[in-house]
Order: sequence, then structure tokens, then C-alpha cells
Amino acid sequence: MPSITPFLWFDTQAEEAMHLYTSIFKRSKVVSVNRAGGRVMSVDFELENQRFMALNAGPQFPFTEAVSFFVGCETQAEIDELWTKLTADGGAESRCGWLKDKFGLSWQIIPNALGRMLGDPATGTQVMNAMLQMDKLDLKRLEEASRAA
Repeated sequence: MPSITPFLWFDTQAEEAMHLYTSIFKRSKVVSVNRAGGRVMSVDFELENQRFMALNAGPQFPFTEAVSFFVGCETQAEIDELWTKLTADGGAESRCGWLKDKFGLSWQIIPNALGRMLGDPATGTQVMNAMLQMDKLDLKRLEEASRAA
């Protein structure tokens, strides 16, 4: 059976990014660091049992929001912790649970309950309107909006 592995193109920061990401996500590990001529060429790592590969290949192709990593969270504490760690040292907040880390990679830090709340015909519009006012998502405010029918 084939496998699918996200493959990330960095300028020169693949190893730094790998170490940051494996320090943030609890079930993570460094698999390998591949060098050529004394320089890191590529890295392999796992985050939450998902394998990733990253390459140092120059600045030609920077990250855009066209690709992001969706992280489902159970609690506000998880949202807060990931948000703080991923926006640190030059990352940037965006709207509706989106952010960019210091390497420009986009992440969505989303409560797992959001899909259910948005899908409720009676309150989905209120939840959407509440979400559109937020950068980091506030689970309590979203739950309040879902009860405001």
C-alpha cells in the first residue's frame, strides 16, 4: 500500500524546523538527518505519528497559505499552548485559527468540536459569526455562540 508523506521545502532551516516541531508536539521523534558535504540536506521526522520529510533547497519556493497543517485540539489549553509555541520568535497570528510559524509555514489550530458546532442548522451561523471575529479560536466563546439559539 502506498504511503503519503508531507515533504517541506526550506531554504536552509529544515533541521531547525524539525527540532522546533518535535519539541512542540508530544508524540514526536527525529528519524534521520541526512548530510552531504557537511551540510544538512534533508531530515525525516514524525509528529503525532505522521511522518514528514524536509529539504534544504534554497529560497525559490517559500511557503504560502495554499497548504497548511490542520491540528485538531480537544481543549482550550491545547489551543493556547500550540498557538503560543507556533507563533513564537517571529510567527504571525491570522484569522479564524490560522497562523504562520517563524518559517512561514501555515497551521490551523482548531477545536475538534468546531465542525459539529458549524454543522448545526440551528446555530451554525452564530458560531461562524463568532469565529470570524477571532484570531486564536476561543472554545468557550464558540460554545456560547452555539447555545445562543
